[in-house]
Amino acid sequence: MENFMEIKDLSDPRLDPYARLTEAQLAQTPGPKSGLFIAESPNVIARALDAGCKPVSILVEKSLLKGPTLEIIEKCGDIPVFVGENALLANLTGYKLTRGLLCAMERPAPCDAPEILQNAKRIAVLEDVVNPTNLGAIFRSAAALGMDAVLLTTGCSDPMYRRAARVSMGTVFQIPWAWWDMPIAFLKELGFATAAMALSDNSVSIDDPALKTHEKLAVVLGTEGEGLQDSTIRSCDYTVKIPMYHGVDSLNVAAASAVAFYALRA
Repeated sequence: MENFMEIKDLSDPRLDPYARLTEAQLAQTPGPKSGLFIAESPNVIARALDAGCKPVSILVEKSLLKGPTLEIIEKCGDIPVFVGENALLANLTGYKLTRGLLCAMERPAPCDAPEILQNAKRIAVLEDVVNPTNLGAIFRSAAALGMDAVLLTTGCSDPMYRRAARVSMGTVFQIPWAWWDMPIAFLKELGFATAAMALSDNSVSIDDPALKTHEKLAVVLGTEGEGLQDSTIRSCDYTVKIPMYHGVDSLNVAAASAVAFYALRA
């Protein structure tokens, strides 16, 4: 296979996307669309390919050139495939590869928020969720538990970040999402009732029957630690809490999202 190249020189500039460019630099890399991202593991790469993302190059552990990994590589077509021993790749990337496979891909064009909301009944709105692991877990729960779309403020981590996409198990390529800079009131104009997940004296329990009566509902979740801004909570129709026991006051935002999406599904 002529496009397979064993790594001999770690300073090869073709390896920059995997070793020397930050996530932000990848996103700004000149290209036909809007930069690059790194997909990690066969499962994530497969879902990115199914979503129409275009692969640019691959970095793979030599011992894994077989089975599902080789099948994924073959689906990527005639692109450069950089091959190396596990120890060498760990030295290059600074971490052990998850299932030994990385793929640099062109970032898809961003979605338009009003467009992805047209037929949505249940959506998640994330305010300043900065941890890529939490963001990826929220996306996985949103896809699995019936959310139709995800909106993110610009203070959120990027769903295309390698860790976010991997933790999501590639669902960031399956569920529509868009950056959001409109007020909560705009969602109401589109017919959505809005439920802010927050601890408050005015909160209703997540099992309040009124929440299930709405055909269209937006579940609004805030940043790790501080939660939603007061102004966001005031803008929502409901402030909703998950009942807690044993003196625990709250859940991690990713765990809370899973409970909320399941309880409030259409």
